[in-house]
Amino acid sequence: MIRRTLLDNGIRVLSEKVPGCHSVSLGLWVNSGSRHETDEYSGISHFLEHMLFKGTQRRSAKTISREVDSVGGVLNGFTGRENSCYYIKVLTERLPLAVDLLGDMLCHSLFDLDDIEKERRVIFQEISMIEDSPEELIHERFVAGFWSGHPLGRPVLGTRQSVEEIDREALVNFLRCRYVAENLVVVAAGGLEHDDLVELVSRTFGDVRSGSAQPQVSVPTVMRHVGVTRRELEQTHLCLGVAGLPSAHVDRYGIALLNVLLGGNMSSRLFQKVREDLGLAYSVYSYLNSHSDSGALTIYAGTAPPDAARAVRTILAQLSRLRREPVPLDELQAAKDYLKGSMLLSLESTDNRMTRLAQNELLHGDAFLDIATSMARIDAVTIDLIQSLSEVLFVDETLNLQVLGRCRSTDFPEVDLTIG
Repeated sequence: MIRRTLLDNGIRVLSEKVPGCHSVSLGLWVNSGSRHETDEYSGISHFLEHMLFKGTQRRSAKTISREVDSVGGVLNGFTGRENSCYYIKVLTERLPLAVDLLGDMLCHSLFDLDDIEKERRVIFQEISMIEDSPEELIHERFVAGFWSGHPLGRPVLGTRQSVEEIDREALVNFLRCRYVAENLVVVAAGGLEHDDLVELVSRTFGDVRSGSAQPQVSVPTVMRHVGVTRRELEQTHLCLGVAGLPSAHVDRYGIALLNVLLGGNMSSRLFQKVREDLGLAYSVYSYLNSHSDSGALTIYAGTAPPDAARAVRTILAQLSRLRREPVPLDELQAAKDYLKGSMLLSLESTDNRMTRLAQNELLHGDAFLDIATSMARIDAVTIDLIQSLSEVLFVDETLNLQVLGRCRSTDFPEVDLTIG
């Protein structure tokens, strides 16, 4: 059901037909994100994403919204550190409209000066929203410290200073240089025929300039770091993490299971120990933040200020336990069942199918991993691999901690922050 076509100009077109589905999720993925920006224009990828929704030669911003709303569709976009995406979900018979709309936004956006200034103010408000939300801000602070001095550590939104410097010329040049054919992937999943999609994309995107314009990027180095920011809050928010694995690493299924075991669900060790046994936090979880050449395994918890230091010690103890003690077979099997179940349930959404197809293409080229292969690789993960990954990754040398709230740096002396 999955097919792939390479257009003459270099655009890749992928589709997955889902029998019995009456809708299509269509995504235009760009192999360019915030890590590919210069310091001067940090945030320009995100700024450009905003501007592609602000009107074209044929459609005003209001017309774009009305066309999608009038057919019950959904249109949105997002910017990441390594790619950007514009996506639309419509009924199958509206696929020609969806392709035409995304093509019009890509090829014929106006970049009106008044709209640029309006969106600049909107982005300033986005930045303010994060600063006003401690649970979001702590993750931004953690990334900045974890990949300090590297483009991966910059905020995707940029800073007020960098966004202020972005003008129309910079936006148009960025679009012309980065949004070239070989950096574009058009992906669709749902009730569609691949040949029909290819014909629509060829007609709409056929004039996109050929070429690949991906700047060279340096591999980040992760160093031990502790940062404490005092702020008068009811909770103390903390992120603690260590170096992970790149997104396409051969052991990526192993670290995915390690994350589940550690803090990936309500049965995880952190949830059971930090919340259920000790009552130190309402929200505690772990997650993977993986890129093409680097990664992080990050733990978040929100605690009462007097409990923050104890929560950190408890988290470190759980990392140490995973290093020292093999995971029981039944616990690993439960994590496998959870991960496989989550993956299979996600396939009920055409949005998730489209995203999975795109990420496989961007990470692995045409070596697409079908769901059966993914299931088999999860099953193949052993207790020894989990222990080996724990020993390699849970080390003091890459340990990073960020704390935000009513606390002092002396509450978290670096000498005491060891996994053991």
